[in-house]
Amino acid sequence: MDRAMNPAPGTRVPSGLNSRHTYQAAAATFADLAARVSATQLAGPGLGDWSVRELLGHIVSSGLSPVSPYDGQQPDLAAPSAYFAVLNAASLEEIQSVNALTTQNARKIGLELGEDPGPVVSRRVETAMSALKNVDDEDLVATPVGSMRLRDWLPTRTLELVVHSSDIAVATGLEVDFPADALSESAALVARGAAVIGAGLPVLQALTGRDPLPAGFSMVL
Repeated sequence: MDRAMNPAPGTRVPSGLNSRHTYQAAAATFADLAARVSATQLAGPGLGDWSVRELLGHIVSSGLSPVSPYDGQQPDLAAPSAYFAVLNAASLEEIQSVNALTTQNARKIGLELGEDPGPVVSRRVETAMSALKNVDDEDLVATPVGSMRLRDWLPTRTLELVVHSSDIAVATGLEVDFPADALSESAALVARGAAVIGAGLPVLQALTGRDPLPAGFSMVL
């Protein structure tokens, strides 16, 4: 109890979360990590059937695509956690189609990274951040699962950056140190998403050391 109430010296405590700032910080952290991936590591195993190069390509594709304004009055999805509800309701055929397209994009962008991914990723970050300047937090943006407010869409992209950058770190042996806000927002989003799809209690039990999650359980495709 004392440790929880009084963090150890040097511990970074999350501040009030702002989805735009958190996303920007996560993108900067990913860019730093990508700049440290060597050419010899790119062909190594990344995640599942993906190489490190393809995993980097996926992060760029899913986490750094510039937002696209949507002309509408009300969002199709009213909260970040609703994103998981859409994925959970997808049919096997739809999931397979999404996975195939995701792998195609990962390979295409992975090749575009060349042998020195750092500069290319940095330019992608700059492009994504530049697009953000033209969209207010309450504005609707187009997403693969329907329109969402920017402030609700960005946490799902921060989650992609955080989770898959940690995959890169594991695959390459490189260190990655995300800001506490990015980790806090991502963990909270996963927990809320789990509750939406009916897996809230198992996730809570796992986080509190009661029971492990089922083998293969994942909140991220």
